[in-house]
Amino acid sequence: AVEGAVAADAALGVIEPAMTGIGGDCFVLIAPKGRDKVIAYNGAGRAPLAASAEWFLDRGIGRIAPDSIHAVTVPGAIEAWCRLAEDHGKLGIDRLLQPAIQLAKKGFVVAPRVASDWARDADRLRPDAAARATMLPRGKAPKAGDKIALPALAKALSAIAKHGPDPFYRGWIAADMVRRLRAEGGLHRLEDFARHEGEYAAPVATTYRGAKVWECPPPGQGLTALLMLNILGTMPAGDGPLSPERCHLQIEASKLAYADRDRHIADPDFAKIPVTRLLSAAHAKVQASRIDPMRAMAALPPAMPHPDTTYLTVVDKDRTAVSFINSVYWGFGSARMAPKSGVLMQNRGACFVVEPGHPNCIGPGKRSLHTIIPAMVTKGGKPIISFGVMGGHYQPVGQVHVLGNMLDFGMDPQAALDCPRLFFEEGAVTVESGIPDSLRHALLERGHAIVPADPAEPL
Repeated sequence: AVEGAVAADAALGVIEPAMTGIGGDCFVLIAPKGRDKVIAYNGAGRAPLAASAEWFLDRGIGRIAPDSIHAVTVPGAIEAWCRLAEDHGKLGIDRLLQPAIQLAKKGFVVAPRVASDWARDADRLRPDAAARATMLPRGKAPKAGDKIALPALAKALSAIAKHGPDPFYRGWIAADMVRRLRAEGGLHRLEDFARHEGEYAAPVATTYRGAKVWECPPPGQGLTALLMLNILGTMPAGDGPLSPERCHLQIEASKLAYADRDRHIADPDFAKIPVTRLLSAAHAKVQASRIDPMRAMAALPPAMPHPDTTYLTVVDKDRTAVSFINSVYWGFGSARMAPKSGVLMQNRGACFVVEPGHPNCIGPGKRSLHTIIPAMVTKGGKPIISFGVMGGHYQPVGQVHVLGNMLDFGMDPQAALDCPRLFFEEGAVTVESGIPDSLRHALLERGHAIVPADPAEPL
């Protein structure tokens, strides 16, 4: 199962380059052989050792913008793939990367959804010479049905397949990335790449409707989903998945949970995060008491946008379940390509704040609050659901929505995913077109501002 997940994700990094790739990060949950002893792996990269809050403030930089060179952090995905394949597989990283290598070398046909994303973010690619030449052939984003090859990326993947993570973190690929970053004023050094290492970590969990829900620990935002579930677990589920009661409570719980997220979640190597207190029944009760069942509370908007990600899950014949997520954050990440290796580097550093004393303040070698979160549900000593959703900081709400649809309302996975969604952001509730008018009116009566979702943009 682990090998299948790595091979599939590597291939997606070629054929869906706006969403994921070797320049991004990776988080994983594993339930070995169908048991409920869940393992977490944190494949997040770190800020450069030279990146201090004082450095930014001295230069008048109070925010790390998604398009800033300083938003690029060391990619963690390759180390995670190689480590997981070695620890949990038999085939070796060489075999696992072959499908991705062949797709990059021989070319792949661009799918309709991928073409749409490519065109949406084409202007972000234009300022970078290598990204423009490689990703915008003839000056334009490829259309659905076009065939495109990525020979430089194929070369990099082949080197990783042959030599493992060393070329990426200590060899010519690392040098290629650092050279590109330094040329634009990045603080990155070869040492920042050479010292990168992911880690196994104890997952965090809570119980909801008799099932145990598992998430990767901070700096991932999986704790946010558990906080929402704890709040909602103190209340009746509502009359149906699209009932005003259920949707209002979900919106209000998200406001409270995201406020906790933005206040506390950071790199646990640098901050003490009160996980036990936040997941306590007492905290859930206090938070639930703040919700008026008939009136929207003052806005507590989440602080980050929700760009692009790929999620997948694999279960094998031994019932080992893998919940696996990989991302470059925004569409095409930082939109900066290392020219010799074809690596599009992520912009995960935009999740940091530049605020000394804040747990999530950027600092030397720190990992930012991270939006990508795989999930797992166990019951009766075995995993029953391995799942995740896509969409940056929407993910905790999306997980709670899907899980509630299954556990509260008995939906099968497809129906749970198909159910129309809504999301509180920037002071208003974004609703998909499938939300019935009666629900919109009921939410308006409770004081929620409503805005329609852009059908071209995933929540």
